[in-house]
Amino acid sequence: MLSNFAQLDLAALPSLERGAVRAHPVPGIAATDRALRGYGHKVSDFAAARVTIATWPQPDWRPIVPGTGNEGGIVQDEFVMQRHGEIQHAVNRAVGRSYITGWFADPATASESRQPADTGRIYTHEANYHPDGGQIFSPRHGEAFVALLAKPGDDVRPEDFIAFYCDGSFGIHIDPGVWHQPVFPLAASAIFDDKQGRVHACVSVDFVSEFGCYLEVPLLPCASPS
Repeated sequence: MLSNFAQLDLAALPSLERGAVRAHPVPGIAATDRALRGYGHKVSDFAAARVTIATWPQPDWRPIVPGTGNEGGIVQDEFVMQRHGEIQHAVNRAVGRSYITGWFADPATASESRQPADTGRIYTHEANYHPDGGQIFSPRHGEAFVALLAKPGDDVRPEDFIAFYCDGSFGIHIDPGVWHQPVFPLAASAIFDDKQGRVHACVSVDFVSEFGCYLEVPLLPCASPS
């Protein structure tokens, strides 16, 4: 997740209203066991759930020694999501990082002092994946949320993403290599229990610079896919 407050130049964000960039609507579906295949799986018991850790890739013809390359362990703590006006903030206390994950208005002019006119969708500019481990998000107080996911592959495109609606009765394990953002709660604030690899790499995609768009993610209940 590279949307660190210090790294994101808000003044340089292109404007939707001025036509400098377009919005790509992401389809939304309910997060069922079947729908999540290839992306991850539902988590009913956060304490008992295990994070998948992937062994570091083999760089050449000599193999990784068995039992190595996957020894970083697991870290867990709170992942706090808080809407400030028209801007979505997130704080990952497990790794000590803070992010802006999206906007409820034109990102170029969104304000923390102005209440959003529409909270049924959010615009986001990037996603990332962890090649060396999965990640679990579990709502502490049963808050509904949306997980923005795309299957593994560095040739990912905006149309590969799906917004999985989760009603708050379960958490989600995002598999290694699966593109994602921190999950988006439907409420103005929510606390998630977060569990992930203590050592984790990030590979990112910037939709604005690569595809000239923001992803428009629906934050609404969705029906189960047929």
